[in-house]
Amino acid sequence: MTTDWAKAIQERKRIRLFYDPGERLVEPHAFGRSSEGKLLVRAFQVEGASASNEHHDWKLFRVDRMGQSDISGGFDEPRPGYRRGDKAMKGGIIAEL
Repeated sequence: MTTDWAKAIQERKRIRLFYDPGERLVEPHAFGRSSEGKLLVRAFQVEGASASNEHHDWKLFRVDRMGQSDISGGFDEPRPGYRRGDKAMKGGIIAEL
């Protein structure tokens, strides 16, 4: 399944995805473009693999580096520390909580 990130954010859906080095469960909060036009997702990682050993933390994912992704439940509120207007998305924000 190709995840519709804007819809997942609007409906507050958790997403299980593959992103090197392995599978992760995330709560997407913002979806947009980098200054180079790459699609980005700002999400709070709930569980899973992490190259940085930060298994429960804010992450910025490039969509073109993701593998398979599927909806895996939902979440109620934005995570503490979330700020609208993600500065990494200099190419524009498509959707955000």
